[in-house]
Amino acid sequence: MLLAWLRYNPTSGTVQQIPIAAAHEPAALLSSMLRRQIPPTLVVSDRAFTSNEEASQAIQLLSKAAAEMGMSKVVNELGMAETLGRQEVDPLEDVPEALPVLKLKVTHAEDGSVLDLTTNKPLPEPEYEVPFNLDTLRKHLSQVIFARRVLPEDVAARQKLLEESVYEVAKAKLKHQSELFDELGLNTKGLNNVDLRTWMWAWHQKLQTRLAAEIPHIIEDEKRTLRRLEEKHRDTKQIVVLSPFLSLLPPEKLSLITILELMHLQGSGGVTDGMKTARALLAVGKAVELEYKAQMCKKNNISIPSSSHRPTDTGFFSTLGYRDLHARRVAARKFMEDAEDWTSEWTQTVRVKVGSFLVDCLMDVATVTRTMNDRKTGDIVTEEQPAFFHSYEYLRGYKLGVIKLNPEIAERMAKDALRETLHPRHLPMLVKPKPWLSYDQGGYLYNTTWAMRFKESQEQQTYLRHASTQGSLELIYASLDVLGSTPWTINRKIFELVLQVWNSGQRWCKIPPAVYDLPEPDRTDNIDTDPKARMIYLQRQKMHILGKANNHSDRCSVNYKIEIARAFLGDTIYFPHNVDFRGRAYPLPPHLSHIGDDLSRGLLKFGEEKPLGERGLRWLKIHLANLYGYDKGSFDERVQFVHEHLDDIYDSVENPLEGRKWWTKADDAWQCLATCMELKAALESPNPYEYMCALPVHQDGTCNGLQHYAALGGDVQGAKQVNLDVTDRPSDVYTYVANMVEQAMAEDLLKGDKYAKMLQGKISRKVVKQTVMTTVYGVTFIGARDQIEKQLKDRGDIPAEECWLAASYVAKKVLGCIGDLFKGAKDIQTWLNTTARLIAKSIPPDRLEAAISKPISRSPKAKVGPKDTILNRLKKEQMTSVVWTTPLGLPIVQPYRATRRRQIMTSLQTVYISDPTSPTSVNAAKQASAFPPNFIHSLDATHMMLTALECKTQGLTFASVHDSYWTHAGSIDQMSAIIRDTFIALHSSDVLNRLMDEFRERYKGYKIPLMTLRQGTTLAKLGLMGSSAAIKELEIYPPQPVENEDGEPVKAKRGRRKSTKQKPVVEAENDDEDALDEEDPDGEVEDPAIAGKFVELVDVLPPVPLKGSFDVSTIKKSLYFFS
Repeated sequence: MLLAWLRYNPTSGTVQQIPIAAAHEPAALLSSMLRRQIPPTLVVSDRAFTSNEEASQAIQLLSKAAAEMGMSKVVNELGMAETLGRQEVDPLEDVPEALPVLKLKVTHAEDGSVLDLTTNKPLPEPEYEVPFNLDTLRKHLSQVIFARRVLPEDVAARQKLLEESVYEVAKAKLKHQSELFDELGLNTKGLNNVDLRTWMWAWHQKLQTRLAAEIPHIIEDEKRTLRRLEEKHRDTKQIVVLSPFLSLLPPEKLSLITILELMHLQGSGGVTDGMKTARALLAVGKAVELEYKAQMCKKNNISIPSSSHRPTDTGFFSTLGYRDLHARRVAARKFMEDAEDWTSEWTQTVRVKVGSFLVDCLMDVATVTRTMNDRKTGDIVTEEQPAFFHSYEYLRGYKLGVIKLNPEIAERMAKDALRETLHPRHLPMLVKPKPWLSYDQGGYLYNTTWAMRFKESQEQQTYLRHASTQGSLELIYASLDVLGSTPWTINRKIFELVLQVWNSGQRWCKIPPAVYDLPEPDRTDNIDTDPKARMIYLQRQKMHILGKANNHSDRCSVNYKIEIARAFLGDTIYFPHNVDFRGRAYPLPPHLSHIGDDLSRGLLKFGEEKPLGERGLRWLKIHLANLYGYDKGSFDERVQFVHEHLDDIYDSVENPLEGRKWWTKADDAWQCLATCMELKAALESPNPYEYMCALPVHQDGTCNGLQHYAALGGDVQGAKQVNLDVTDRPSDVYTYVANMVEQAMAEDLLKGDKYAKMLQGKISRKVVKQTVMTTVYGVTFIGARDQIEKQLKDRGDIPAEECWLAASYVAKKVLGCIGDLFKGAKDIQTWLNTTARLIAKSIPPDRLEAAISKPISRSPKAKVGPKDTILNRLKKEQMTSVVWTTPLGLPIVQPYRATRRRQIMTSLQTVYISDPTSPTSVNAAKQASAFPPNFIHSLDATHMMLTALECKTQGLTFASVHDSYWTHAGSIDQMSAIIRDTFIALHSSDVLNRLMDEFRERYKGYKIPLMTLRQGTTLAKLGLMGSSAAIKELEIYPPQPVENEDGEPVKAKRGRRKSTKQKPVVEAENDDEDALDEEDPDGEVEDPAIAGKFVELVDVLPPVPLKGSFDVSTIKKSLYFFS
C-alpha cells in the first residue's frame, strides 16, 4: 500500500489515481506497521521498490509521519537506513541505462497493422518491445542493484538474494500482485488489459487445489495396483509409480513449477508461441527434481567451510600436503549432510510421467478470458478459453506434438511484469564460491551444482562418485577452488565506453548495430530470365536474411553482458568453476566471464592490484603488441612496436571514438584499448614501476595440442614448429602452412583454375589458423571447410555465393599440406585411434556367454530371425567405453553410445525419448575418432590445473582460458617458470606408457571377436603397427588373394553389398582414423571356422609408438614456449 500511495496519490502527478490508495496516508500505514510489529526498515528495503528514488521517498514520508507522531526511535532507525544507503557512492549514480534490444510486436489485424491490446484498434505505427528473456534478466538485476544500496557491506545477504529460489520469488510476486488488485478494488472483469500475473495466480490457486485432490487418489490407486500384481505374483519392478515423486513437494510448489516452466519454454525449439511436448514434459519433471534437491540443501542450513587454508609449506604434490588436503576436505564434509540417498538421478521415464501428470492437470484448469469487439455489431464479446492446448506441427519434415499458448497469453509474454518472476540462476558471485567438498557440493552457496558437467551420463556419474569417495579428486577440487577464488571487477572505463557505443546503435568493434546496416542484394533485371542470376540473387538474399537474424542474436548476447556488467559495477565478483567430462575447466556463469569473447574480457580485470615493477612494465607492452596482432616478432621487437605507436596509444585513450581509432584495428580491440589505458596511466604516473595494475596479462601456448603431441612423441621437428625448442624468434606454424597453400595454389593458377585465381594472395595465417590448430584434434574435411568458409566470409572480398566452393578448395589444400608436416603427431593420433576402436569392439568376460549362446525361445513356434546371428549378438554386447584417468586422478569416460529411443505413453500424446539409463552398445567409430582430441584436452587441462595449484602455493593470482594463462603483469616471469616446470613434470611421467598400463589393467580379460578383427584390413594394419597377436593371427589365417581369369589380383568380394556413393577424395585423405571401421553390415558373412572365437584385447593392442630424441626439459630455455 505504501508503494501504491507513492505512485497513485493525488500529488503524485500520475494521470491514473486510485481513491483507495489516497485514503491510506503514510501516518496510517506507519501505525498499521507498528501495530502488526512490522519494522519500517524492513518495508523500505523490500524488493517491491525497484528504484533508489522510490525507496528514498518512502523513507522520507515515513520519517516525517514518525516525527509528527513523536516516534523518535522510528525516525532514528529510518535515518540510519537512509545513511547506510548513501554512505558509499552509488557506482551507478552517473551510469545511464543500456538501451535494450527491441523486437517487433506480433501483428494480428487483417491489414497487417499492430493491434493496441487495450482498445483492439490498429496502432498508427509498429510498436517494439523488449524480448522476454532479456527483460527477465534486467528485472532481476535491478533487484540486485537495489540490494547493494540497502546492504552495501552484507555481500552474503546479497548473494543469497541472487540464488534465491525462482519459485519462492514467483509465489511472492504473483500473490502480491493479486492482493494489490483486490485491495485497490480492481478485478479482472474491470480491466481491458489484465496483468498476466493475475491470470497466473488464478491458475495457481486452481491447480494446487486440483493437485491436492488428485495426488491422494493416485497414491491409493497405485497401492491397489501393486497389491493386485503382488497377489498374482507379477513382476512390479517395471511399473513406474508416481506417488513417491509427486509427494516430495507440496502441491503449492508443484503448481508454481509447472506454470513457470511452461511459460519459460514458450517459443523454444522452433515452435512459435509454444513448445515441443516432449521437451515440456521433461523440463517440468526435471524442474521438480531440481527444486526438491535445492529445498533439501536449504533445509540443512549448513555453514560453509572456509577454503582459505591450503598446504603452502609442503606443497600440494607432496605426500604430506596431499594427505593434509584430503583430511581437511573430509573434515569439512562432516558438516554436510550425506545426500547420497536422496540425490540419485531420476530416470527419463519418471521425469516424463511426472511432467505429463502436472501439465495435463494445468491444461484442464488454466483458462483466460478474452474480450474482443465484434466487427459487425460493435458489441463487446467475452469468452473463456483454455490457456494452453495440445496440437501437432510439422517441423523439418517431422510431425511433432506441441503445446501451444493461447494467443492472448503470447501477446502479453513480452510485455507484462511476469518476467520479474523468472531470473537466471548462474550469475557471478559476490562472495568466494563454496569450496568443492564432493562431486555435487561446491560452487554456489545454495543452488546445487556438479563438479563435472555432463549430459545425462550415468556411467560418468558412477565413475565420478567412486573417485570422489575414494579421495582421488582432491587436487581436482583444489584446482577448482583456486580458479573460483580469483577476484574480479568490472573495468569501469571500458564499460562506460561500451555503453556509449551501445546506446548510439552503431556497429563498432564487433558490437552489432541496433539496425542491421548491410544493404539488401540488388535485384538485377535478368533475374526472371537467367536461372544462374536468379540462383545467385536467392543465395545472396538468403545470406542477407541470415545475417539480419544473426545480428539480432549477437546484439541480444551483447545486451546480456552489458546488463550484467552494469549490475555488478563497483563490486568484487567471483566465477565458480567446474569441468567438462575431459577435465577442462569452465566458469559456471554463461554470459559474462573471462572465457568469453573480446568484449567480455575487456570488461573484466582482477579485483586486486599489484605493482608493475620493471619487468611488469615490459610485459604490459608485450601484451599490448600481442593483443594488437603483432605477436610473431621477438619480445624486443614487440616492445619496439609499442614505442613506435605511443602516439597512437595516447590518442586511443584520449579520443577513443573520435580520434585516429588505432585501437579498433587490433585483433582484440576492447582488450587492446584496456591495455592502452593501463599503459598510459602507468607511464604518466610518478613512478611507472610502482604503478598499481589490475589488468590480466596473458601467456598463450603455441598451438597447444601440437605442443603436447611433440612432447609425447619426442618429435624434434614438431618441437621446433611449436616453440618447444630454443629459437631466436618465435616459430609460426600457421604462416608456414599458409605459405605452403599459396605455393600449391600457384601450380593450379598456371592451369587456369578458377578458385586459385580468385584466392590468389588471400590465404593469410588467419584463414588457415583454426584448421591447423584443430587438425591434431581430429578435424574432418567438413569441419575444416566450415572453418575456412567463415574466415573467407569475414574477409568480405569474395562473393558470398562462391565462399562455400572456395572453402572446399582451400580445405583440400590445407589438409594436404598438413599431412606430412606433423608426422610425429599423426603416429600418436593413429595409435590412440586404433586403441580406442579395439576397446570399443571388446566384450567384458561376464558377457561372453550371453553373446555366443542361442536365445531361449518363449514359444515352441517361435523362429529365429535371419538377423539372429552370432555376429549380431556380439555387436549388442559391445558396450565398452574408452575410460582413462588423468595424472591428477580424474576419471574420463567417453559418452558416445548408440541412441535407443523409447516410447512412453502419456495422457497428452506418445513421447519418444532417448533414455541415458538404458544400456546400449557404444558408437565404436565415434569412440575412436574422439579419443585423440579428448586425450590431448585432458592433458592440457591437467597442465592448467598443475599450474593453478603451484601459482596458489606461490601466492600468485591466476586465471585461465584452457591454454591461455593469466596473472598480473608483475608476476609474469614467476608464472612463466611455473608453466615450464609443470609441463616438464607432466611429460616426464611417461604418459603414453602409463596409459597403456592402465588399459591393460582396466581391460584385463576383455575379449574381441576374431570375426571383428578379420573384417577389412584390420589385422593387416595392426600387424604393421607391431601387434604381436595380430601378426600371429595373420600367420594362422593369411589373407587369400583373389585372381581373375587372366591371373591378375582383384579385390575379394565380401558378400552382398549395398551400392554406396564414393567418398570425395578430400575426405579420403582424412580417413586414416576410420581405417579400422571398414566393415559393412550388409556385406558381413560369418566364417564358421572363426565364429565364436575370441582374442584377448590386451594381446592385440598395438605397442606405443617409439619416442624421438627431443628432451622436454629443453623448454626451460625456450622463450616463446608460452608467450
